[in-house]
Amino acid sequence: MGFFGAVRQGRKDDLELGKGLWRRAHDRFHRGLDRYHQVLEGVDDDQLYKELVEIANELAELSPRVRTICVEAQKRAPSDGLDVPGSLAGVHRALSKAGNSLATTAEAAAMLRLAVGPVPVGALSVRRRAESVFEQVADAERQLQAPEIQ
Repeated sequence: MGFFGAVRQGRKDDLELGKGLWRRAHDRFHRGLDRYHQVLEGVDDDQLYKELVEIANELAELSPRVRTICVEAQKRAPSDGLDVPGSLAGVHRALSKAGNSLATTAEAAAMLRLAVGPVPVGALSVRRRAESVFEQVADAERQLQAPEIQ
């Protein structure tokens, strides 16, 4: 994306996500995805690389879902600060956990990249951590759809 494309995207993000809590949750998730993809660049083992790329693709598929959650949360409880609205506290908690889990997933992939010799269980540790990211994004969606906050 060129300079002007980035500026346009930033303006769109400001309109849809605000500049507060929901924007931060969205951006943190994307930084985690970027970090995970950066880790892939140094993987030499072809089989391990293939497994890690598969996980990366699955995590990337969560990106539009996270954006949708954050956009809807911004509509319901606009935020330009860091105060968590009580009605959407569960949504924010689940998104925060997803961001944290994504960071630990990238960390686990980095540790595998640094392993000496073949890795006997492949990307199993990364897969387990990625599963928690999937669960937490699904939890944020459930929280957002809960009848008491609509």
